[in-house]
Amino acid sequence: VQLQAFGGGLVQAGGSLRLSCAASGRALSNYGMGWFRQAPGKEREFVAGISWTGTLTNYADSVKGRFTISRDNAKNTLYVQMNSLESEDTGIYYCAAEPYGFGSRNPRKYHYWGQGTLVTVSS
Repeated sequence: VQLQAFGGGLVQAGGSLRLSCAASGRALSNYGMGWFRQAPGKEREFVAGISWTGTLTNYADSVKGRFTISRDNAKNTLYVQMNSLESEDTGIYYCAAEPYGFGSRNPRKYHYWGQGTLVTVSS
């Protein structure tokens, strides 16, 4: 499966963005999906995950209550709605897919990665 993340941009602190991850080549419904991010000078970190059934979600403590992950299998697209953005949310956001996965926090579980989209939050 090929993944392409988009929707990043520059936003003021307190604002919102919705990122999308379009899948092609295979049906998204067969994959657990995750969002990860990497800030300048830092390691890639887990943001949110959703199971292949869509019934389980998983969030990093730093985004819980502000971000919402969702999927639309009919559109073969994964989303993350990001509200109340903070400067610490700045980074490149990647989507990733794991066959029949559960939205794991572990990046090594994921077989496929998108190219990333940059989110910059100005304070």
